[in-house]
Amino acid sequence: MNQFPPEVIEELRSYVYLYLDPRDQKIFYVGKGIGNRAFSHLHDESDSKKAEHIQEIRTSGLEPIIEILRFGLTDDQAALVEASVIDTLSLGSLSNQCRGIHSKSLGRISVGDVIAEISAEPAECIDPLMLIKINRLFRSDMSELELYEATRGTWVLGRRREKAKYACAVFRGVVREVYQIDEWNPAGTKDYSTRDDSAFAGNGRWEFCGRKAPETVRNRYLLRSVRHLQGASAQNPIRYVNC
Repeated sequence: MNQFPPEVIEELRSYVYLYLDPRDQKIFYVGKGIGNRAFSHLHDESDSKKAEHIQEIRTSGLEPIIEILRFGLTDDQAALVEASVIDTLSLGSLSNQCRGIHSKSLGRISVGDVIAEISAEPAECIDPLMLIKINRLFRSDMSELELYEATRGTWVLGRRREKAKYACAVFRGVVREVYQIDEWNPAGTKDYSTRDDSAFAGNGRWEFCGRKAPETVRNRYLLRSVRHLQGASAQNPIRYVNC
C-alpha cells in the first residue's frame, strides 16, 4: 500500500503519522501532513537518517510500518500533536533519533485500519449477533489470539446472551473479527494466555468459547461498519442484533 483512496484523503484532513521498524516495532520517525504525505518517505533517496533507516530495513527484506496517530485535524492541531509526540518519545529531531520507545499507549492505528474506519460500508445484519466493543483493548498489531481473548470476555450479561450465535469484535464502529459462539461459561472458567482477567471472575460476568465464524459469515460482516446499530454515545460495550 503506497497511497490512500481519494475518499479517505478527504476525511483524513491533516494527520500525524509514525514510521516503525518492523524488526523491533520501535518508532523511528514522526511526521504530519495531508493527502499521501505519509507515503512520500518511501521514495526518499537523500542521505538523511530517515532515508538511511528505511534503506536498512529494506536491505533486511522488510518494509517500514506506517501508522496513523491522529487524523481529522487542522494543520495547527497536527503540528501541536507532532511536537508533543516528539517530546514524549525523546526524539532529538525529525531525523529520527529513536531511543527505543515502543509507545503502544499512544492510540495509534495502522494505515489499513484507518482506511477501514473511514470507508467501511454499513453491515447488513441478518444473523443473531452480539456486537462487542473492545476500544480500550484493541491494537492494530494484535495477534489473532489477543483479539479473540479481548473479545470473548469478560462481560456482565443476562440470559439474552444465549440467543446470540456470533460475536463481533468491534473497534471504532468497525467489525474487526467475527466468532462463532460455542458455549458460555462464568468468567474465570477458562484461562487466558494473553491477558489477566482474574479480577473479573464471578460477579455476574461471562465469557464465551468459540472459533472464527464460517467464511460466508465473516465475509458478511468483517470490516463493515456497525455504527448505525451501536449509536455514537452508547456506553454499554454490548449490543444485541436479531436476538
